[in-house]
Amino acid sequence: MKRLFFLICGLMLTASTTFAQGNYFVQPGDTLRIEVLEDSNLNRTVLVTPDGRFAFPFAGTLRASGRTVEQIRRSVIASIKDSFASEPTVFVSVAALRLPEEMEEEEPVTIDVYFLGEVNTPGLVSVEPGTTFLQGLSQAGGFTNFAATKRVQLRRTDSRTGQQTVTTINYRALSEGAALSRSIRLYDGDVILIPERRLFE
Repeated sequence: MKRLFFLICGLMLTASTTFAQGNYFVQPGDTLRIEVLEDSNLNRTVLVTPDGRFAFPFAGTLRASGRTVEQIRRSVIASIKDSFASEPTVFVSVAALRLPEEMEEEEPVTIDVYFLGEVNTPGLVSVEPGTTFLQGLSQAGGFTNFAATKRVQLRRTDSRTGQQTVTTINYRALSEGAALSRSIRLYDGDVILIPERRLFE
């Protein structure tokens, strides 16, 4: 019975993609198919991540959430055209919609963030979903006297690909009044590493 249910869901999703090519606004969890006529090596299927973006060669990361496939197509062209002698021909389509269970999934009550290095309370800290970097840091007991506060690292691992990204944050500048360009929201499994201060740093 369960297999029949998933089969029906799969057929519904496949049928829905025909509709999705028009005025459908792409959402996190959707899968896009992107093809570049001039270079087939760039052709690929990409997943729209929870932050509403996707990665593409020569373009870095582009926003997809809340956009139609035509808007995404134009965005890809604008981002990669400098790598071609003339404007490339790009095709974008919705290959699959996010699964119903993903749409209905509730956020966890808490998420786990790990603090390592020169912090007074290293280890696991459970925080509420939506907690920002600065809010999370305040729950770790503050820095030790040996903390390199200009080189705080936020390490995040993509659960789907296993790829890790490292963002370096100058906490000292923030404490002196500098502003973040955007609030950095923490996600489950994030690691905040505070290195040891170097001599004369």
